[in-house]
Amino acid sequence: MYRYFIYIAYNGTRYCGWQNQPNGLSVQQCLEEKLTVLLRQPVFIVGAGRTDAGVHARQMVAHFDVENPIDDLELLAGKLQNLLPYDIAVDRIVRVRNEAHARFDALSRTYRYYISDRKNPFNYEWVCRMSLKGIDFDLMNEACNILNEYADFTSFSKLHTDVKTHICRIAYAQWEQEDEMWVFTIQADRFLRNMVRAIVGTLFEVGRGKCSLSDFRQVIEAKDRCKAGTSVSAHGLSLINITYPAELFCAI
Repeated sequence: MYRYFIYIAYNGTRYCGWQNQPNGLSVQQCLEEKLTVLLRQPVFIVGAGRTDAGVHARQMVAHFDVENPIDDLELLAGKLQNLLPYDIAVDRIVRVRNEAHARFDALSRTYRYYISDRKNPFNYEWVCRMSLKGIDFDLMNEACNILNEYADFTSFSKLHTDVKTHICRIAYAQWEQEDEMWVFTIQADRFLRNMVRAIVGTLFEVGRGKCSLSDFRQVIEAKDRCKAGTSVSAHGLSLINITYPAELFCAI
């Protein structure tokens, strides 16, 4: 068998998420169906993570196996590009070692959450529009620094999931203003289901003065999802980048 990483981007508005679901169209399903047609054999894809319904990805990585080596990866990527719907794009397909795993070998994942209080018809599908009046972003960034001190984020995890550990190592978390938007960027080795949206919702409680920095610490230490804030809308969230060890990739 030969293993390949495929790098894609997608607008998640029309999809039930990355992972195949019984009652909805997923990004994974679209890719598997089109690759199966092109390669003339059943193709099963393993993604680097699960984006929820409505969440976007500027870079998602997945792996798939085939029985025979693919001679022209650029040609395959081009053909796949033409078959896929308008809201899924292929960046590249690369050969990796047979033991490489898109999910378990990822070193880091980076998400961004975009918000604005201005209506813009050109970004409404990926920017969350909300009132920003009175929100203290400096205080929210102080709360972001607190995130780096902890590793157990049970309080920001979706309830009743099958994860074995709630330990995540956050390397970076910060709010920055970009033109009329505010952007929250967070990087970690892994993320729990709903984690970023729950963190953002709780940070807004801090920014509105409803949750002090001490309270924010207590939310994390409680390890109780009910103590954290409400999750923000999915459509403002985008998976931006996933990194891997260089030794996973085969020399061309």
